[in-house]
Amino acid sequence: MLTLSSAPVFLTPYQNSPELPLLVLMPGMDGTGYLWRSQLPQLETWFDVRRLQIPAHNLETWEGLSTQVIHLIQQETLENRQVYICGESFGACLALKLAVRLPNLYHRLILINPASSFSQLPWLGWLGQACQWLPDSLYYLSTLAGLPLLAALEKINPEERQSLLQAMRSVPQTTVAWRIKMLADFQVNPQALWELQQPVLILVGESDRLLPSFREAQRLQKYLPQAHIVTLPHSGHACMLETGVCLSQILQKWLKGQ
Repeated sequence: MLTLSSAPVFLTPYQNSPELPLLVLMPGMDGTGYLWRSQLPQLETWFDVRRLQIPAHNLETWEGLSTQVIHLIQQETLENRQVYICGESFGACLALKLAVRLPNLYHRLILINPASSFSQLPWLGWLGQACQWLPDSLYYLSTLAGLPLLAALEKINPEERQSLLQAMRSVPQTTVAWRIKMLADFQVNPQALWELQQPVLILVGESDRLLPSFREAQRLQKYLPQAHIVTLPHSGHACMLETGVCLSQILQKWLKGQ
């Protein structure tokens, strides 16, 4: 097992609200946890928010990473407290791993453009493995060239575009290659998904150019008995950065409908 890593942490919350349900936000492949910032003011009205940060040199397997995150969540959990786990892209895969490994850990699961379909697109894996051999200058250029695939740039303000680019460039090439391999190898037993009884929200951007997120949401819904799909018209893969997308409003509408 590759273990050139430091343990993941929860970023210091802007405010502590132990009387509210705990909402754990799991990041995309960058692992920084910073790209949730625009969503926090609204979310913290309803939830006690914790943003997971996976250090740039964390090369844990799914098993090792999920063990570390479970330990973090258990440290935050009070008796009878509701726990919501929310993961975006890579983080949604991690959320699924946690869900099947320890179903009693959480009460609701939110998956945003889950990257569990990654293995269906071998060319992405090839590109990811090739990136570790690029000179630094070409690697930096490749992150810029990849932005239109990752996001609907016309819906993201310049500050958020820059934040996305910085987050992408903060991850070493060897770590990118490792996490892409994790996605290519990702598997969850369908029977284990079928046994999950907690409500699940699958949020997808209809214009995701990176992954077939809507098709993957439909596939997951077949195995998750309490799953509900919400689509965001014209939204891309990094939809949480888009102007006009409010995760808090989406969650409140979903919860009221249960």
